[in-house]
Amino acid sequence: MVRVSTPRSPHSALIFALQAALLAALAGAGWSVYRRLPPGAGDDLAAVGRATSQRPMLRITMRRAPGDLSAAQGTTTIPVQLYSIDLLSARREYFNERRPGQRFEDFLTRRMGARQPITTVFDAEGQTIVPVPPGRWWIHAGTLDGVQEITWRLPVNVAGREQHIELTPANAYMKSKSF
Repeated sequence: MVRVSTPRSPHSALIFALQAALLAALAGAGWSVYRRLPPGAGDDLAAVGRATSQRPMLRITMRRAPGDLSAAQGTTTIPVQLYSIDLLSARREYFNERRPGQRFEDFLTRRMGARQPITTVFDAEGQTIVPVPPGRWWIHAGTLDGVQEITWRLPVNVAGREQHIELTPANAYMKSKSF
C-alpha cells in the first residue's frame, strides 16, 4: 500500500505559526522580568524569603503634658492594642444589626479575617516598638490620670521599615473627667 501525503492546509500552518508566536512572547516576557530583578536576587532564594518575611517596625510614643503628675512618677503599664479594623465601628455594627447566637468576639474574629490583634505595653519612658504587618491598622490606647481619662483611636497605614507614631493630648480621641 502506497501512502500518499496530502499537502497541509493553510489553516493548520496558521495555527502552527500562532502557537510558535505565543511561545516566543511568553519567553520574551519571562526574560524581560528576569532582566529587571535586582542584582543577586536569584542567587539566594532563602535570603529573598527572609527579606519578604520581615515586618515593618511601628514605634509608638506617648507624650505627656508638661504638668502631668504621672509623667514625673513614671509611666504605669498602659496597654496598646492594634486592630486591622475600626473596633468602635465594628461594635456599632454588631449591636445595630442583631445576630442571634453570635458573640461579639466571634463577629470580630470573622471581620478581621486572618489578621489577629496585636497587643503591647508602653515602657517606663512611654515608648513601645512592635512589628506590624503592612496595611491599615487602628491604634487603641488609653490612660487614667486621676482626674482625666484620655483615649486614643488612631488609624495608621503601616509601610516601609520603621514608622513613628506619637500619641499626644492634641491627637487624643476623647478626654473625659472622672469624678
